[in-house]
Amino acid sequence: MFRRFSRILTFTILLGVVSLSGCGSKPVLVSKHAGVPVGVDLSGQWLVRDASSANRQPALGADEGIRIPTAGSQRSGQGQSTRSHSRGGGLGGASVSVFIEFGESLKITQTYFGLFVSYDRSVVEEYTYGENRIVKIGPIEATRVSGWDGQSFVVETMDDSATILYETWHLEEAGKVLIRDVRISKDETDSFVRQQVFDLQ
Repeated sequence: MFRRFSRILTFTILLGVVSLSGCGSKPVLVSKHAGVPVGVDLSGQWLVRDASSANRQPALGADEGIRIPTAGSQRSGQGQSTRSHSRGGGLGGASVSVFIEFGESLKITQTYFGLFVSYDRSVVEEYTYGENRIVKIGPIEATRVSGWDGQSFVVETMDDSATILYETWHLEEAGKVLIRDVRISKDETDSFVRQQVFDLQ
């Protein structure tokens, strides 16, 4: 009787330890769909509707780190930057914010396998549908997934503190308007939120 009780107690303790360790574990990004939705094409030359604020929703917290990329910016094709950071470094106080790009004009090229986004003709971001990989900018490393969720193209980038940068792109008004939503979040708490509206040129 005592031996049975001892086994039950040991099992209960082990179960509790596993549960607690699971609660503190780093989240895992789920890979996105690699198939392009029928009739969805984000390709085109896009111009931000409000260049002064470039959002519909106010940013949460300080956003003095936002800087539009300069003409001298360069980006390598392996997810690494070869330039000094002129991106959203410091937004929300997370290192993942260095992976954000902002621009007044965008050129998007959508292919069967991936999406290319050129910001102000200076910085090009490349995404492969269904990718799940490590990306780097200098010493900063993060996990990235990208692909399709319904009619939206989604990119999620997570740094080593489990802070996640969410970006979504979708079309409105018969494909003449592009909406980009950007959010930085940790433990379901947002530290930065911005929405950009672009018109097709």
